[in-house]
Amino acid sequence: MMLPINRDEMTALGWDRPDFILVSGDAYVDHPSFGVAIISRTLQAHGYKVAILPQPDWRKTDEFKQFGQPRLGFLVTSGNIDSMVNHYSVSRKKRDKDQYTDNGETGKRPDRAVIVYSQCIRQSYPDSPIILGGIEASLRRLAHYDYWDDKVRKSILIDAGADMIAYGMAESTIVDIADALEGGLPIETVTYIRGTAWKTKDKDMLPKDGVMLPSFYDIRNDKRTYLASFQTKMANQDAVWGKTMIEPQDSWYVVVNPFPLPLSRRDMDHVYSYPYTRQAHPQYKNIPAFDEVRFSLISNRGCFGSCTFCALTAHQGRTISSRSHDSLLQEAQIITRQPDFKGYIHDVGGPTANFHRPSCDKQIDHGMCKHRECLHPEPCDRLIVDHTEYVTLLRKLRAIPKVKKVFIRSGIRYDYLLYDKDDSFFDELVEHHISGQLKVAPEHVSDKVLDAMGKPRKKTYEAFVAKYEMKNRKFKKDQFLVPYLMSSHPGSDLTEAIELAVYLKKINFVPKQVQDFYPTPATVSTCMYYTGIDPRTNKPIYVAKKSKEKAMQRALIQYHYPQNYDLVKEALTLAGRTDLIGDKPGCLIRANRPKVNKTVKR
Repeated sequence: MMLPINRDEMTALGWDRPDFILVSGDAYVDHPSFGVAIISRTLQAHGYKVAILPQPDWRKTDEFKQFGQPRLGFLVTSGNIDSMVNHYSVSRKKRDKDQYTDNGETGKRPDRAVIVYSQCIRQSYPDSPIILGGIEASLRRLAHYDYWDDKVRKSILIDAGADMIAYGMAESTIVDIADALEGGLPIETVTYIRGTAWKTKDKDMLPKDGVMLPSFYDIRNDKRTYLASFQTKMANQDAVWGKTMIEPQDSWYVVVNPFPLPLSRRDMDHVYSYPYTRQAHPQYKNIPAFDEVRFSLISNRGCFGSCTFCALTAHQGRTISSRSHDSLLQEAQIITRQPDFKGYIHDVGGPTANFHRPSCDKQIDHGMCKHRECLHPEPCDRLIVDHTEYVTLLRKLRAIPKVKKVFIRSGIRYDYLLYDKDDSFFDELVEHHISGQLKVAPEHVSDKVLDAMGKPRKKTYEAFVAKYEMKNRKFKKDQFLVPYLMSSHPGSDLTEAIELAVYLKKINFVPKQVQDFYPTPATVSTCMYYTGIDPRTNKPIYVAKKSKEKAMQRALIQYHYPQNYDLVKEALTLAGRTDLIGDKPGCLIRANRPKVNKTVKR
């Protein structure tokens, strides 16, 4: 049975009021790929009554009052992704579809949903505790550069007028908060829980061993101060040695407690064993994002790849947590009993599918290395490369009756795959687990840009491509590679963009999609974008900010499109690479503009 989303459903359960009301910017899907489902089922498993308020009308407060005042408080999230990313492309244009809303309809949630929902709650129930969670709140727990406003904003805790943030994945955190409130503690005294951010005006309440950050005003007014503050924040995102951080904002102090401990395998198994219906609420016709994951298995969390443009380090951490085979096999059996299951498990993975164990054995007790990445620029001497457990899991899943095929569609870290001296996983990946094409993320080919991204060098990608093609020949497969590429990442100017275009010409690859770099809160790349300095080295880095140059870099990757001709020609001319214009082999475009077919489709 699903949790109630309106007064009638709550009454049918015999409740007079819920303990918590969970307000979400997404439609309600009771599936463990959705954070709302996990948090609500976790609370339910610990004896708490949770009502879900999905996509309420924020223009009035009626819907926020339909359950009455919750006994313990409100939980607020924008949903599975940031509401601003959900609404706007990198060019700040409105998207025409919302993947987390019925039939993809737009306009069902506000911009900055966490802030708006919290304000509605405050109007309705001024004294009720408000606890924020999810990716939007998690990455904005302290002062941050906001791309959409093009300025530094305060902690979302201040802007939302909320009491607390449960950052990260938050299953353990939310139970600790609930237990504290159930025990009668006022929300303002619940200051001791890992994975939370809270605020106070009382200087005497500040932790004595906390790291004092520069004030919001100093961070906002000076990019060097912003950089130094970001470096301190980045240096304390570890559950073992990370310290409490304190940031003065207006008359408040925002306090961020140490990073939550990664879930043990036993605890992670518990999270995925709850009685999810694995369905969208019956009031909906179709939730596009649900279609992508309904027959998938989440096997792990965390990522030690540490790509600079990715927010996972700040949200899930670098330490890998993974589920047991028994847990995953039990969920797979549940999937096979779904009436519309056709025999295909669409994915077995997580942020990085082939990270199924911590990168080394020391980090559980000692934490991740403070000044060393596991894979970049070269693999650490302590790195343990082992796909054995993952391969065994995949074999067990393939053997389940009714399962025809098990695909891997979440990201494969191809450098980690290459470092494995045992080819068993590579062989079985190619032979059994690819649905016609394998998606990988080299992102670029310029080593200068790749270093800025924290990605493996070009030679590593080329070695992977060669081995992938060899494996396909070995198993008589005709399977393609689809590389994800990114334009305008810090470090890339027109020279590097042209280098990528020339490489694509050489391999005769025509990308259908290109991701322009999107500066989202809390990433290393966003710090580069805002300050023009690489926080890892303190060295200046080139940043393409003008819309014209960004358009040219993007067009160069798709130089073959007739509509991109003028931009590509202008870029080549500006960069002094007119040698790439003409009819000679290797030229990107011809000297004369091609005719564009303007036939209107009817």
